[in-house]
Amino acid sequence: MRYDDVFSWHIPEPRHPNTFCGWDERPQAIAQAADKAAHSRDLLARHGIACRTITGAGTGSFEFETVSGVYTELRCSYIFMDADYGRNLDRDGAPAKAFEPSLFVWATVMSRPTEDRAIVDAGLKALAFDSGAPLVGDEPAATYERASDEHGRLGISGATTRLGLGNKIRLVPGHCDPTVNLYDWYVAIRANRVEQLWPITARGTVY
Repeated sequence: MRYDDVFSWHIPEPRHPNTFCGWDERPQAIAQAADKAAHSRDLLARHGIACRTITGAGTGSFEFETVSGVYTELRCSYIFMDADYGRNLDRDGAPAKAFEPSLFVWATVMSRPTEDRAIVDAGLKALAFDSGAPLVGDEPAATYERASDEHGRLGISGATTRLGLGNKIRLVPGHCDPTVNLYDWYVAIRANRVEQLWPITARGTVY
């Protein structure tokens, strides 16, 4: 057996530095995490255990981990993004645009009980809510307000022709990782056409 890697994942209270929304908040929290990762590396080296790789970082904070000089590998979810990362702000106070969402849950409008409310067929069994509710993609007039097991309620704040009975909508998950774990397949789409199906091989695996 060869010891090879330090995996650094630091979660200070009350929030993870990945998702401190303000630009000025994140470097302070990441500096603490980087210091601890470096301290662990140095302690191991002092006892004759070399670390070839120092893994860490996150999509919401990778810029700060990169300049720390501690990490040799960045572990990020940027390929998917999610609603929580989308709340991060750049140095100018605007929503960060380094990456765009590519992971969506395809939902159907099942009911329009009132003009300002719609019910969709995606709730707690379809999306992870530990980092907040999903965003309604491509429909600024709609907000995902609450979820039951099988359904979600959308609040509609303005006129729209895209949330009629049977219409399809894209939901951007609040947290991409545990949402992926709820499914067996990725449906890969390019130019509005299904191009491939990719199996989620670790789906549900906990041991």
